[in-house]
Parts: sequence; C-alpha cells; structure tokens
Amino acid sequence: MEYTTWDQRIQALTHIITNPTTKPTFDSQIFISSQVPCYLNWDYPPILCTKSSTNTFPSVYLKWSFSVFLKRVSRLGAPETSWRSKCPYQQPPPLVLAKGIEEAQWGDEERRQYVRKRFKRRPFGSDVHPLIPFIVPNLLLFSLLLWNPFPIDGSDS
Repeated sequence: MEYTTWDQRIQALTHIITNPTTKPTFDSQIFISSQVPCYLNWDYPPILCTKSSTNTFPSVYLKWSFSVFLKRVSRLGAPETSWRSKCPYQQPPPLVLAKGIEEAQWGDEERRQYVRKRFKRRPFGSDVHPLIPFIVPNLLLFSLLLWNPFPIDGSDS
C-alpha cells in the first residue's frame, strides 16, 4: 500500500464503503487489487501484487494464506457477525444476520410484538444470590483465622 497514490486509495476506500460485503464479487476483487496491490487482509489472493518476487520468503501468497487461516481459526468456525448483525431494524439492513435473529418485519403489529419480546427478555447478568459474593470471601478469611498455613514459630500444626 506504500506504492499507491492517494487517488487510488480514495477510490478503493470509496468502493469498499459503498459496497460492504463479506463475500466480494470477482469484479470487486479485481478492482481493489488493481487499486491497492498486495492488500492481504481481504478474502481473495493477491493475484495482481506487483511487490511479489520469487526469491523472498515468506511469499505474499504464503502470508495471505496464513492470515486467512488465522482469521478462520480465531472465530472457531462461527460466522462473521458484528453488532450490526444483531439489529434487524437498521437501515440499510445488515448483510448477514446473527444466529437466532429473525429478519425484520416492517408492519406496525410485527414491530410492536418485537419490542414486547425484547422487553420480556431476562436482564443480562448472572442468577447468583447477592449474599454469595460477600459470604464466600469472608468465610475464606475466617478459615485463615482457624488454620494458619504459614506458621511463624516453625511448628507444623
């Protein structure tokens, strides 16, 4: 990306912003690779990379394949979702909905039911009794009063 002009970078960035997708078309991939050569962080191999030479190790293709492998391993096979994927009533709608989210229904009654269902959900948090986080550490400290794990006088009792 160091060898591209600002005009090429702006065109590529405009294309990426106006066509957001997780699976770009081949035409889009060719356009981006011609504007920004050696762009290794997208889902296609750097075919038109001008910087690739045969006697450098690791090659551009090896770097690209390793980065794709790390992206897939880091997700542990889960689909690529983001906060936008969890918002079905957003404009424009998300490209990929998160797991468990239904597609938005735009009628008045459907939206009312969606809001009611969201309000009926349990609040985020744990179901631990509020005294347990207070009692357990205090019991541990009290047990140190009864049993001294580090005797000062050297006796093992």
